Amino acid sequence: AGGSDLESDFNWDEYLEENGVLAVPHHAFKHVDRSLQTGLAPGMMLEVSVRSEPDQPYWVATIITACGQLLLLRYEGYHDDRRADFWSDIMTSDLHPLGWGRQQGRPMRPPNGVREKHGDWEAVLEEALAQGGSAPAHLLQGVSGRGRNPADLFPMGCCVELQDSMDPGVAWGAQVEDNIGGRLCLRYAGTEGLTQSLARRWVFYLDPLLHPPGWAEENCCSLTPPAVLCGLRSEAEWEEVRKTIRQPKEEAFNRDFFKDRPVLTPHCFSEGMKLEAVNPAAPFNISPATVTKVLNEQYFLVQMDSLQGDSEGAGPGSSFLCHHGSTEIFPVQWSLKNGVPLSPPPGYQGQDFDWAYYLKQCGTEGAPESCFPVEQSDHDFVEFMRLEAVNPISPKYIHMATVTRVRGQHIWLGLEGFKQTLPDVITHVDSLDIFPVSWCESNGYPLQHPSKATGQSCVAVVQPEKQISRLCLSAAQGNGKYSCPKIFFNHLCFSGPYLNKGRIAELPQSIGPGNCVLVLKEVLTLLISSAYKPSRVLRELQQDPELRRHGQGETLKAKYKGKSYRATVGISRTADQVAEFCRKTCVRLECCPNLITPHMVLEHCSENCSLLTKTKYTHYYGKKKTKRIGRPPGGHTNLDISTKEGSRRKKRKPLSVCKKRLFTSVDSTPACSPLGSGEEEDLDEDYSLSEEDSGSEQQGDSEVLERKSQPASLRPTPPEPRPREGPQLTSYSDDDNQPPSPMSGRVEVQEKLHLDSSPLGWSITDVTHFIRTTDCSPLARIFRDQEIDGQALLLMSLPTVQECMGLKLGPAIKLCHLIERIKLAFYQHFAS
Repeated sequence: AGGSDLESDFNWDEYLEENGVLAVPHHAFKHVDRSLQTGLAPGMMLEVSVRSEPDQPYWVATIITACGQLLLLRYEGYHDDRRADFWSDIMTSDLHPLGWGRQQGRPMRPPNGVREKHGDWEAVLEEALAQGGSAPAHLLQGVSGRGRNPADLFPMGCCVELQDSMDPGVAWGAQVEDNIGGRLCLRYAGTEGLTQSLARRWVFYLDPLLHPPGWAEENCCSLTPPAVLCGLRSEAEWEEVRKTIRQPKEEAFNRDFFKDRPVLTPHCFSEGMKLEAVNPAAPFNISPATVTKVLNEQYFLVQMDSLQGDSEGAGPGSSFLCHHGSTEIFPVQWSLKNGVPLSPPPGYQGQDFDWAYYLKQCGTEGAPESCFPVEQSDHDFVEFMRLEAVNPISPKYIHMATVTRVRGQHIWLGLEGFKQTLPDVITHVDSLDIFPVSWCESNGYPLQHPSKATGQSCVAVVQPEKQISRLCLSAAQGNGKYSCPKIFFNHLCFSGPYLNKGRIAELPQSIGPGNCVLVLKEVLTLLISSAYKPSRVLRELQQDPELRRHGQGETLKAKYKGKSYRATVGISRTADQVAEFCRKTCVRLECCPNLITPHMVLEHCSENCSLLTKTKYTHYYGKKKTKRIGRPPGGHTNLDISTKEGSRRKKRKPLSVCKKRLFTSVDSTPACSPLGSGEEEDLDEDYSLSEEDSGSEQQGDSEVLERKSQPASLRPTPPEPRPREGPQLTSYSDDDNQPPSPMSGRVEVQEKLHLDSSPLGWSITDVTHFIRTTDCSPLARIFRDQEIDGQALLLMSLPTVQECMGLKLGPAIKLCHLIERIKLAFYQHFAS
């Protein structure tokens, strides 16, 4: 196991950067986070030495804030008075659980400030001790104790009891040989001097089968060595070992750690029920299995099915212990619904496994879905992310791993660092055998990883008349099935209504070769970035919702008008599907089928796309758009938009508004985050984008400057604002903040605007509704997307409108004119 050429200088940061991949976020590993926490929380009470007193008595204090190993404490008796709060380091301070002082005969007396507040401070002490809520004793041991970190509560030589993985009524003693960041190497009692691998077992300290000494006797379980060890000694020898396990140890194990274990939910499985399962001994595929024995309300046995001879023909290790929340079992048809292969049981006749036929043949029924817990899909694991994972065959080793597939709460991991390829390991996102990148390094443990020479493959990015660069992407080597050929961007072909032909011409000539998913994902990303409206192209490419529910596809992102969008896009995974995938992508984008293909179009396209007009080409694909596509006119030519000023228009930034400082000058820089800057809209859940969002950008300056009279009936009726205090609102439309406009002298003074309520109280919906009633109605969608409310509206000026909303000068002047009328109406009727 772990037979790879290891390099001692392996660095995760360099690997991730060189290969352009991401690591699974550290917070996704809940068990690792828990192992690093002290367990002390605000509200817990403890006893602490009062150092201000000469004899240093002890007094009760409450934890106000916990920040790593630092605690903010408040003596009992100060109540809500924060002036006497003090910080305490749990590694150096003299802290103890409630009641410790009396048990040890130590003096209990409050500091002078509490004695001044409470003459009967003895009653305060009695009330605090009776109230309870003490911090756990095992977290408050002295400096010479076992430490404050929960994972450090199991030092080398510590004795525990391990519940049997086949029979919950059986347990056996074990000793901690090593503790690697909470991952314990246990040696079974009575196996001293033996080198067999069966004598050791690796578990994480949060494993529900791990218990303190004496647990078996207290819970009426028998002390019996595991079946694989019974033959190593005689029964008389095992009895001697059993006596040593039962003898009380001088260093009593702290049982407080095990008090808060979650209680198992009763199950409703019956013997004979069929289900799908992953064999924990070899978690490489999903196969049919049977509930063979119900042990009690919490536990039952599941055996992997085998049609080769009798029930024992399945071989050792085919049965395993389960409970209601076990992650290795699934209802029948789970594999089919999630698009993953189901391996027939050994001896099954036929090529395709059919559950209905199999259940009929066995004369039994599948376990109803109500027997299984409701599956959640909220996690941070995404395909191609990296992590570290335990080798299920040889748990001593931890390997570099890649997420190759995600289905609900289950992930498929490709382990690296082997001389021979190992099948993908199926595990759960809450598994105790997976860890974030650099976990091994931080705990001083070797990580199995491939050498740099074999751990990468390169995807060539070729661009004419430019230096050839190489985009290194992590991919499997020597497997032609998943190797994608070069994908060419034939920029002479028709680009369709969504893609900017000028931007297409700037793309590399080709992408690849390399791994299919990585190459095609890069191709789609470049297409999205070349669109007039990237969010619209992302929607056209997004996957069928039914497939998306089962976790298939890749997540792609797009940015448009200051907002981020994401959607799940189906991508072919094998080389034989690449050509058809490219063709279907072109059809979706209504462009020439040869725009992206595995072959280069030199001069004349086989589709004769240059001879077809835009109308004919749209009809050719059977799509008749009734709505106007929101892109600049002439976008299908070779001319890039906004070229009359010599450069592309600046990227629009989110409008920065700080509501708490509404009445300050714009010249000041309030400390607030840009409106909508941290948002990301998921197209898979709710995607609604007007095809006329950029209609305002299509108006010429001369057209915008033609003023229309404001309707006299304009009466927006937003809700009345809350009373506000503060100085008068200042207009920010002075000459210093606006560049001189050559057309400003021609703007006529329009009729005064009458408002029924103050704009300060307008919500985003109110502002959007108001804009729609004006001659700036095409901009209403932008106001909604930028989440501009009444307060933000009053702060807008020409520079902010041009920069943040991305408008040309004409539409920007027209909008600012309307905003000035709103400000004037506000000053006249509501400012006082």
